[in-house]
Amino acid sequence: MPPGHSTGRSSRTSPRAQRRAERRKRLRRTILLGSAALAVVSATAYTLLPQDDDAKAAAGRAAAKPDPTAGESADGSANALPQGGQESPSPQPSASPAAPPPASPTPSPDAATPAQPGAFKASTTAGKAQGKGPARRWRIEVEDGSGVDPESAARSVEAILGDRRGWTQDPKYGFQLVGAGQPVDFTIKIATPKTTDRLCEVVTPELIGETNCSTGHTVVVNLKRWQEGSPQFDGSPEEYRALIVNHEVGHELGRGHETCPAPGKPAPAMMQQIKGLLGCKSNAWPYDAKGTYLSGPSVP
Repeated sequence: MPPGHSTGRSSRTSPRAQRRAERRKRLRRTILLGSAALAVVSATAYTLLPQDDDAKAAAGRAAAKPDPTAGESADGSANALPQGGQESPSPQPSASPAAPPPASPTPSPDAATPAQPGAFKASTTAGKAQGKGPARRWRIEVEDGSGVDPESAARSVEAILGDRRGWTQDPKYGFQLVGAGQPVDFTIKIATPKTTDRLCEVVTPELIGETNCSTGHTVVVNLKRWQEGSPQFDGSPEEYRALIVNHEVGHELGRGHETCPAPGKPAPAMMQQIKGLLGCKSNAWPYDAKGTYLSGPSVP
């Protein structure tokens, strides 16, 4: 277009163009502000992102170290023990071995010996020979706790064996009570029912705790029978003791059991009278006062 001529448009900017320019300015300011805000958000997010492997390892090592505040309550004090509990003592250094406790003092020889079931105390009393035959030496032993005095019991048995109705009526037999430490041919033991059952090996139900016996060269006298006698025997406990001694010592002499000869007759001393009399009369002696042997049929 030739110089000096215009297109017919005004050189001044129109209002519409001015509004567009303002909008573009505002848009640029918004973009700049948004970029700045995004940068701030990115930096913050970076600090909050999970740590990398090296940071995790470092954190793990720190957690593995003991926490000096462990075992404390929320207020910083040590955890409370259960009511009534006591804190375990701190370990102490090893000490030298403890010295052994002092030995118990040796009891005095005069100290009383407590009763021991199954233990026996022997008599110390000695006597003269009885009867015309060779003297069989004997001694009595009493179980501890029985309440029977061995010396008194020895004298009682000695009187029974020396009675003229006893075994010394036969000139083949003789007896002698000997003291402590002397050899004996047989022993008479007074034992509680339980010990008697054990020594006599009692297994028959009706005889458990009730009977006496002769085993080997030992006469075992049941304490119950010694003190009470027998419900089958018509006589005093003292007289029944004579039957026990005569019957069991009779076995020591080799005598066997006998039974009732006839109703109304004296029961033989070798009869098991505790099992019943079978019509015979109670009797504790092998012989009567005239020296007659009170026999009965032998029991196989």
